[in-house]
Amino acid sequence: MSSSTRTSLSPSFNMPMPSFHPGQLVMVDIPGKTLAPETAAFLRDHRVRAVCLFRKNLGTEDEIRRLTADLAAVLGPKALIGIDQEGGSVIRATCMPQAPAAMALGAADDEAQAEAVGAAVARGLRALGINWNFAPVLDVNSNPANPVIAERSFGADPHRVARLAAAWMRGSLSEGVACCVKHFPGHGDTHVDSHHALPTVDKSLAALEALELIPFRAMAQGENAAPAVMTAHIVYPQLDPLHPATLSHAVLTGVLRQALGYQGVVITDALMMKAVYERYGHARAAVLALRAGADMPLAQGTAAEQAAAIEAIGQALVEGDIDEDAALQACARLDALAQRFPLQTVPYAPEQRAADDELMHLAWARGLCVLRQAQPPAHDAALRVITQARVDSDGVSEAGLPASEVMALFEGFANVEYVTLNDLAVLEPHHLPEDGRLNILVSNHRARYAQGARVAQPHLHLALWNPFQVLDIAAPAVVSWGYAQGALRAVKSWLKGELVVSATPPVPLP
Repeated sequence: MSSSTRTSLSPSFNMPMPSFHPGQLVMVDIPGKTLAPETAAFLRDHRVRAVCLFRKNLGTEDEIRRLTADLAAVLGPKALIGIDQEGGSVIRATCMPQAPAAMALGAADDEAQAEAVGAAVARGLRALGINWNFAPVLDVNSNPANPVIAERSFGADPHRVARLAAAWMRGSLSEGVACCVKHFPGHGDTHVDSHHALPTVDKSLAALEALELIPFRAMAQGENAAPAVMTAHIVYPQLDPLHPATLSHAVLTGVLRQALGYQGVVITDALMMKAVYERYGHARAAVLALRAGADMPLAQGTAAEQAAAIEAIGQALVEGDIDEDAALQACARLDALAQRFPLQTVPYAPEQRAADDELMHLAWARGLCVLRQAQPPAHDAALRVITQARVDSDGVSEAGLPASEVMALFEGFANVEYVTLNDLAVLEPHHLPEDGRLNILVSNHRARYAQGARVAQPHLHLALWNPFQVLDIAAPAVVSWGYAQGALRAVKSWLKGELVVSATPPVPLP
């Protein structure tokens, strides 16, 4: 997710252009928390209509509103400003009420609550001038070793995923913010993060229909149809042995458009991710994605890379490598999306904001799960709390909970010793001595534990992020599905013996 200094690069097409500008088909990212003159010139010169915002772009609320207003003025009346505001660890605008991770909503299994959360998320985004949210996640997390989805999924049951995601989306749409379900045709059964390498899922179409495609099929047509779908950078060799889904005509046109009958917008996942970028580069990947059936390549990168992607699309159109009628249909779909969900900044009434914040806290608490007869420690017990000193952002998720905030969970306990490690994944038994103190392991990192940690036996394991870590440590456990303030308040209440927990994990956690 690179940022760079912009230069005003002008397209240099040498042949007659099609009846629309190729920049209308591309989403880019921008540097900084303000719209610099050279960036504005770049967007105007290349007729870009869509920008995706990341943490690097988000300052104070007033700064975000100024940025989106400036973008709207430059991008024009059919502008799209997108963001990843899923909830849990993938929540860019942290200044707004922070939604639970999808798996926390899956644990509560309450469609009305999921719909209310989706609406609250949309109200926050609308107050910032954002009209497109890349959520909810439709991936069915059937693989506990999945390094990138996990708690971002509503669970392992595709029908529960479909129900709760549809409810979440209804809430968002009711408040005027477009949704984009992801990652088609399913990222829940991978061992590899496509941000870093190219995953392969060797399943037949019939096997995908029996699991991964169930939520996507449920939201492909009719009143539950999603306004947009994001593709996955995953090779499904039984469908297309040569190309990842993002660039596969067999997957995007054959399965999504034809077999599922989907007629909404199809946007790619970021083409700068290594799974695509290192094999194809921006320009070629953008052309291949449109040829495959996508409507909008997400072409992050430097100004030169973004300009090259737009120019490659234009050149492919005039040379016939991209069908102009198909491109016109793509442009029409994007126009319709922007018209249905126009950019507008709606004031966030203080009483509504307070109610939404309380809704989020309640939803986090309702999703808390207790495993293996875990019990809160006595207030006068001698405790040893082991956690990781700090957890940096990996570019997908926000930074994990620092040790200082882990310590705040135990305020009120009289006798606590803290042990901070540089890497909790390589925990060893000697970090948990048997000396009369209760050893409480607080997992504030995302990775699964290394093999050496699996013989460690804390008295209590608080899994504050990746729920599948409880499979690595044989101990009574509490799973919060995330580390937003609502999750921490729930965990703290449980530690004090004030919270009764009744939720059931939506994934197998024996």
